[in-house]
Amino acid sequence: MKCEKKDLVLYAVTDRSWLNGQTLYQQVEQALKGGATFIQLREKELDEKTFLQEAVEIKKLCRAYGVPFVINDNVEIALAMDADGVHVGQSDMEAMDVRAKLGPDKIIGVSAQTVEQALLAEQHGADYLGVGAVFPTGSKADAQEVSHDTLRAICEAVQIPVIAIGGIGKHNTAELAGTGICGIAVISAIFAQKDIAGAASELKQEVEAMLARQEKDGTDIDKGNEEKL
Repeated sequence: MKCEKKDLVLYAVTDRSWLNGQTLYQQVEQALKGGATFIQLREKELDEKTFLQEAVEIKKLCRAYGVPFVINDNVEIALAMDADGVHVGQSDMEAMDVRAKLGPDKIIGVSAQTVEQALLAEQHGADYLGVGAVFPTGSKADAQEVSHDTLRAICEAVQIPVIAIGGIGKHNTAELAGTGICGIAVISAIFAQKDIAGAASELKQEVEAMLARQEKDGTDIDKGNEEKL
């Protein structure tokens, strides 16, 4: 299973920090009902057995909604429960090694902060890139900020889809128009909200409006870049 740009419009990354009596399964289902187009299961604390059980259940849920499901970092868990793929950071397993383990048909996402990292990830078999943090974020303590100019440069340098991540919410999604991204990845903008389905729905509308504006202005943006060069 490979992902298309439309699958990456609203990419939801899980976080159990805000369960508030619910299960993560319930929250993911609400995100899917609200229009999330991609789910990444991110667990840093769970033991392997519990993580595996959770992954199997959420994969079934994503299947029911026709949405891609990937595991953050843990290639062995992804292999064990046949996830659609894996997302890895710069300090995790290299994309080429992930591809060797998962095979040609799985989705591999890679985090990138520079054009050089992006090009290397693409060369080594990444299917999409997650670039950020594009705004200040509290979700990842070690997140490095990436300027919108760098984000635009990465989008122009690679042929694979690019999503922006880090500090994105409905209040600033529009600011990403013109960068060339095909979607956004969020954590707290969905899972920290009281109405998860409603938050996902509103956010998706914002992303689609941003993408429509970007497509409409695409020619002008390209011309502007050519003039600068």
